[in-house]
Amino acid sequence: MQQFSLCFSKVKKDCLKFIKSQETKVDKFKNKERMVKSFLIPLCFWISKKADRKRPYFVGLAGGQGTGKTTISSLIKIILIKYFKLNVFRISIDDFYKTRKDRISLSKRVHPMLITRGVPGTHDIDMMLDFFRKSKIRKFKRLKLPTFNKAIDDRFNKKKWYDLKNKPDVIIFEGWCVGAKSEKNNSLKKTINSMEKFKDQKQIWRKYVNQQLKSKYKNLYSQLNCLIYLKAKNFSLLQKWRLKQERKLWLNSKKKTN
Repeated sequence: MQQFSLCFSKVKKDCLKFIKSQETKVDKFKNKERMVKSFLIPLCFWISKKADRKRPYFVGLAGGQGTGKTTISSLIKIILIKYFKLNVFRISIDDFYKTRKDRISLSKRVHPMLITRGVPGTHDIDMMLDFFRKSKIRKFKRLKLPTFNKAIDDRFNKKKWYDLKNKPDVIIFEGWCVGAKSEKNNSLKKTINSMEKFKDQKQIWRKYVNQQLKSKYKNLYSQLNCLIYLKAKNFSLLQKWRLKQERKLWLNSKKKTN
């Protein structure tokens, strides 16, 4: 406990500063200090013990939309860098979405619903596998990795891509479907919402997504050293948090436009 308190005293300022940057006038975080001290710091101690500086330690972080994946992963990064002096790189699976052009092509070839980013199959899986592979090479070479702009539903210009110059000690890979597993095809027959009922009557979309999880995504996720899952108490909370997320995205877009 004394170690945790010492760590908290060193990272408190940076963590609270970051949390404040994520808040709006309407949406504020609750129990900020307790979250950092009682949950994130012990977690970071655990990760630091697992990390091997010879090759990156891959931390998968998943959870429903609006559960705070970006915030939590960013805070973990701050603590691991500030207190443990580790080289940490954080990236979202969202940054690897296929370009809008590629998704339009995919929607014409397979199913119209695949124009909408989100589900497995709408990411550039080969680029992700290549990133994982190159991160582990002994003689690490500089990597340029994509960043995705949700406001325009496409990738940022390459000038704004991540520039990974040195091999990370820890790589935090976050996203709502990180670590997701495929289902048996029989379970796909039952629709779970009106969208599947009316737009995917032949199960083409569902089977395509499921097949992606069975193959290349399974290969990708098997390379994660651990998986942290942020669980919401109920689905209504996810809807509420998602609306907050959309409002924040709108506010940020508005600021940039002005």
